Amino acid sequence: MTGLACTTGKPGHNGGKNFAAMKIALSFFASLCILCGHLFAAPAKPNLIFILSDDLAQGDLGCYGQKLIQTPNLDRMAREGTRFTQAYCGTTVCAPSRTSLMTGLHMGHSPIRANREVQPEGQKPLPAGTVTVAQVLKGAGYSTACVGKWGMGMFDTTGSPLKNGFDHFFGYNCQRHAHSYFPTYLYNDDQRIELAGNDGKGVGKTYAQNLIADETLKFVKANKDRPFFLYYSITLPHGRHEIDDFGIYADKPWTPQQKAYASQVTRLDADVGRLLALLKELNLDEKTLVLVSGDNGSSFAPNSEIGKLFEQAENGLRGFKRELYEGGLRQASLARWPGQVPAGRVSHEPWAFWDFLPTAAELGGAKLPAGFKPDGLSIVSFLKGGAAPQRDYFYWELHEGASLQAVRFGDWKAVKNGLSAKTELYDLKGDVGERTNLATDRPELVTKAEAIFKSARIDHADWPLRDRPVGKAKQGKK
Repeated sequence: MTGLACTTGKPGHNGGKNFAAMKIALSFFASLCILCGHLFAAPAKPNLIFILSDDLAQGDLGCYGQKLIQTPNLDRMAREGTRFTQAYCGTTVCAPSRTSLMTGLHMGHSPIRANREVQPEGQKPLPAGTVTVAQVLKGAGYSTACVGKWGMGMFDTTGSPLKNGFDHFFGYNCQRHAHSYFPTYLYNDDQRIELAGNDGKGVGKTYAQNLIADETLKFVKANKDRPFFLYYSITLPHGRHEIDDFGIYADKPWTPQQKAYASQVTRLDADVGRLLALLKELNLDEKTLVLVSGDNGSSFAPNSEIGKLFEQAENGLRGFKRELYEGGLRQASLARWPGQVPAGRVSHEPWAFWDFLPTAAELGGAKLPAGFKPDGLSIVSFLKGGAAPQRDYFYWELHEGASLQAVRFGDWKAVKNGLSAKTELYDLKGDVGERTNLATDRPELVTKAEAIFKSARIDHADWPLRDRPVGKAKQGKK
């Protein structure tokens, strides 16, 4: 037999030289295999953090033009990532908007399409069998937590966060309970934590956000060595506008409500800054996609006490919370992921909350359940600097009083404010403020919009289209 593998000899002979050459070749081959293994190994799954602020408007942040409220951390996040001007919420109140984010479904298919209180505590729960982004990611090996506010079902119902994919919950379950920043209790998973000294009415020793912010850091530290999904559902700056310290705004010539609101936004900013700093400290910065959004557009009319001082509607958008004009649907939205999401980018292309579930599934290498088809589209390529995915339309509903419907197709936007109301039509490309109703001029587009109004929704006994509420159904405030 011949060849390197069978050649022997003493040092100084050809056999010794060949044996040495064989050792060098094998060593090189082993090194090459290791290198190839690194090059072609499956990429590590990124951590995913979605920070959902309750009522944060575009006009609240410096990076969107705010002049009076200081938001240095979120402004830096915009510089280090991407700022979106046309990011859409699920709809313009709390529970249904959050349902859209969690389920990947728009309001035509969502199981929750309005706020509905359940006594003595909680909201109408997600039904059994609901697919959530937390379930999808948990199935792909992620550790999952919801910290802050839930509002989609108490712990003894099918809507409990602990029955919908979350390993851990901390904060308020009921959104009505979350109106208080000095509550008498919070929940750690499904166990009540009593907060001595708080009266639930604006006075107390423990500001709930202190505990909630600390819990987010605790979860990240505990899961730094495995992929995690953190749904940080922060209640700031939603009213009641309670704050434990006016801080830098204490001496401003403003009303107490104006000072409190500004302080809440700046406190939110500070807590986001703490979280980003921890990611860097733990060397998770480049392994973590962080998204920040409000759950609806501005909460205040332009001529209101808060809306007027802070000029939340200075970008010219019409409408605010509980309306389906652009001012109620577009919300503040930022994305940061060093090395993946382009720094300093400002995108004017649209996406919506129901895109988050398919996006998270793609990033996490997760499989969607058989038979489940989200309404959203993955925006992974878009987040990384590509174009937004093409789609036929965006669709919204709201059932807080008269049933509202809206659809955007291309740059055209149609709004219907009640079952018997006439459909309005706007050209967002030239009229972002939705001031000129073109329904009479473009009847063919009205016909198209009304066809989408019908085809985009599944009729549901809980969410019939109507001009006003029926019977004694209670409209939950948020």
